[in-house]
Amino acid sequence: MSTKDTLLQVIPKQGILPLYYNADVSVSIDILRALYKAGIRAVEYTNRGEQALKNFKEMRKVCDAEFKDMYLGIGTIKNGDMAKTFIDAGADYIICPGLIESVAATADAAGMLWVPGCMTPSEIIKAETLGARMIKLFPGNLLGPSFVSTIKELFPGLYFMPTGGVEVNKDNLSAWFNAGVVAVGMGSKLVSKTIMQNKEYDKLVELTKEAIDIINSVRK
Repeated sequence: MSTKDTLLQVIPKQGILPLYYNADVSVSIDILRALYKAGIRAVEYTNRGEQALKNFKEMRKVCDAEFKDMYLGIGTIKNGDMAKTFIDAGADYIICPGLIESVAATADAAGMLWVPGCMTPSEIIKAETLGARMIKLFPGNLLGPSFVSTIKELFPGLYFMPTGGVEVNKDNLSAWFNAGVVAVGMGSKLVSKTIMQNKEYDKLVELTKEAIDIINSVRK
């Protein structure tokens, strides 16, 4: 099975894709360790600061040495050159804030999963035409679960993952999964600034486990 096909099982299975960035490489790695301890096997590190590439390379080394079953993805990729840089740095998959054809082409050339950010049916149709198999619905807080319910039947072959507006509580997560998403992207509502600043890694483990437990209970 290809890494792309494996990821299309791993991400829906865990139901949550944590995403974060921190300028401090040690903090970035410690968060990665906490998420792994909580049961996470796919993480999105976001390209949102000057240290992103340097930190990512160090995180890749940690995954290769300690967490061989962790898939390390890169997010906030906005052009093909940026995608190529992180592919060369060892990214397992690519996530975009929008629909970017050059990223699609670069990822396809590498046989890699790419997840475009979409907000309209037209964007989703274009993404599907370009070969996307998972769609990041962004910003999720503006679209809402009812958007998924309305458009899902139009795209029976696609997986949907909202990012933004997703919280660690049963009402919010139930609404999204009952609408038909396969996973949710969670940034600051999970890996909060407070957790990062105070290095509250045990709290992150607990919160992540709580989110996974809620999602599993909702699916039942």
